[in-house]
Amino acid sequence: MSALDAAAVAVSAPASRNLHVETSRALPLIAITVAARAGSVEDPPGKEGLARFSSRMMRRTAAGMKAQEIDTRIDSLGGSLASDVSHSTTAFNAAVIARSLEPFAALLEDVLGRPGFAESELALLRRETESELIEMRDNDRSLARRFFRQKLFAGHPYARPISGTIKSVRSFEGADVRALYQRLFTRDNLVVACAGMIEGAQAEELAARLSVALPSGAALPDTVTEPQLKSGRHLLIVDKPERTQTQILIGSRGTLPSDTDHFALHIANTVFGGTFTARMTREIRSKRGWSYGAYSSLPYDRRRQAFSMWTFPKADDAAACVKLELELLTDWREKGITKSELAWAKRYLVRSHAFAVDTAAKRVGLKLDADLYDLPPGYHENYIERLQAVTLDEANAAIRTRISSDDLLVCVVGTEAQIGSAVRDSIANLESSEVVAFDSE
Repeated sequence: MSALDAAAVAVSAPASRNLHVETSRALPLIAITVAARAGSVEDPPGKEGLARFSSRMMRRTAAGMKAQEIDTRIDSLGGSLASDVSHSTTAFNAAVIARSLEPFAALLEDVLGRPGFAESELALLRRETESELIEMRDNDRSLARRFFRQKLFAGHPYARPISGTIKSVRSFEGADVRALYQRLFTRDNLVVACAGMIEGAQAEELAARLSVALPSGAALPDTVTEPQLKSGRHLLIVDKPERTQTQILIGSRGTLPSDTDHFALHIANTVFGGTFTARMTREIRSKRGWSYGAYSSLPYDRRRQAFSMWTFPKADDAAACVKLELELLTDWREKGITKSELAWAKRYLVRSHAFAVDTAAKRVGLKLDADLYDLPPGYHENYIERLQAVTLDEANAAIRTRISSDDLLVCVVGTEAQIGSAVRDSIANLESSEVVAFDSE
């Protein structure tokens, strides 16, 4: 009996019911993800970024150790461990050489069940996080996404910045971190996924150990409501001095996996802006050379996320680019896609799906994804069949039903004095316009 087997026998609690396993002996490696079914939507008002901050504190203070000591232990075991927070999940993603599974499992127990939350480490992480937020201001793409979400989802938990603000981070205290940790990390709120050189029984034992390390408690109820977005066309300019290039995000309401036309819209979006050869890229990059990339996206969560179009033209082309994007969007919505485009998108998506399932870690990731985001039964298992069944009429009806060309937010990061007037003039029927400083938070 291995040390891991012996430790599992010693605990009396059952393994987590929420366990996903994909075994592969191709490499002597094991990938482990431990996730809580809640993320930054649980940040208290005024404490934006607390879930991310708390998970990082867990990683840095396991069993009262110092961060450097934890890093040394992970390296000595041939492993890696990082935390990742979204609006709906808080996860620890790990990988380790198979022979080191038992001591690595012990370390995971300490991270999840026995974080020290030392005040000295809290003060250090506060300073580091504040520096990261200041440094983020140099990343125009990150600024565009951050301000786009805050404006589009204003008043909804999806508007909260996952990394927080300088003001919110400065307010974090040990009591805040411990309180949120106790809410998020309970046995019934946990999901475990394992892939690689690990059998089902071993994974069950690992899940049991991690479950026992946590206090008992029910899973957090999902009380997040559907976002209600503003009608009309609105412009937000994030004013940043001396920018020769801009970042542009245009979007509105998107899709839910439970929508009956979800896969139809997925195909239609692939035609419009989902690949490097889609309509947006051809018109904006290939024909006019305004932006190296031009894409549209349809992410999903437990509640409806945003459809968005992304380009990054130079400042002199920003207004023309915005105008063209709005024209392309209107044309897509009114005329739809063609029969040949439908066939091409299906072939592309079916063939590329092979790369989504070609490793055990990717396959178990899809299972975990379905669990954490409450995807409809068979979402990934029947993916290809669902795509192949979409008709041209269904794809075009989905665009008209789900996508609006009238209710939009246009968010531009650039120098307002240089682009503001032209961008405003490029948007027909503009209902409101607002300018905010790039460092306003």
